[in-house]
Amino acid sequence: LIITLPFYPIIIAAIKLNSPGPVFFRQVRLGYKGKPFTIIKFRSMIDNAEQHTGPTWSADNDSRITKIGKLMRTTRLDEIPQLMNILQGDMSFVGPRAERPEFTEKLTKDLPFYKQRLLVKPGLTGWAQVSYKYGNTMEDQIEKLQHDLYYIKNRNWYLDISIILKTINTVVTFVGQ
Repeated sequence: LIITLPFYPIIIAAIKLNSPGPVFFRQVRLGYKGKPFTIIKFRSMIDNAEQHTGPTWSADNDSRITKIGKLMRTTRLDEIPQLMNILQGDMSFVGPRAERPEFTEKLTKDLPFYKQRLLVKPGLTGWAQVSYKYGNTMEDQIEKLQHDLYYIKNRNWYLDISIILKTINTVVTFVGQ
C-alpha cells in the first residue's frame, strides 16, 4: 500500500478529468464462506454504469468503460485500493476473484462445485486471473472455475509466488484486459 501511494494523486486526477462521478467504486462481493463485504476499486466505468441494465459482466469493448478506465484495467491499477480489503481481512493477496452475490447465486445453480470457491478468501490476484482472460460468457466462467479449483486444491507458497510474478509481468507489460 505504501509503495502504491505515490500513484494515487495521478490516478485520482486522471479519473476526475476523464469522467464525472466518484473516484472510488464500491460494490458488495462474497468472501470466505460466502460472507459479504464491500470491495473498493478505482472507478473504471462511467458512474452508475448498471442503472439501466442491472448486474452485468463487462463485455469486450464495453462502452461503459472510460478511456482512463481502459488503461487502468489493462495495467490493473484499478485494483490497487483492494489492498485496503486485504488489510481489513476480507481478502488475501492471492485467491479466486471475489464475485458479486447475484452472479454467485446464478453460477452456483449452473456450475457444479462453483461454491467451492468460497472455501478460501478471495484474492487481489489469482490463478484464473493470470491464466485466463476476463470472462464474460458461461464458457469463460467454466474455464475460470477450473483454474480456481486447481488453485484451491494445489495452493502453496510456490504457486502463490508464481501467481504474484505473473501478475507483476501482466502489470508491467500491459497485457491485461
